[in-house]
Amino acid sequence: MKTTLRSIWNLYADGFKNMTWGKPLWLLIFLKVFILFAVLRAFFFQPVLSGKTEEQKIEHVGTELVKEFVNEELY
Repeated sequence: MKTTLRSIWNLYADGFKNMTWGKPLWLLIFLKVFILFAVLRAFFFQPVLSGKTEEQKIEHVGTELVKEFVNEELY
């Protein structure tokens, strides 16, 4: 099992070392993922439940669940 995992790791490591266009493309992929998760989350997905008490959180979640259930029943 250990030799199999090592051979798989060596296959990918050697392939990555010999890339010419692959390294800049991977850098671009990681940059896009960072932008999607870090930047967009900070501006568009604000934490709704932060700063609320436990009862307020329970009430908010219950209200949202009922809204979703009612919307599904209408369609």
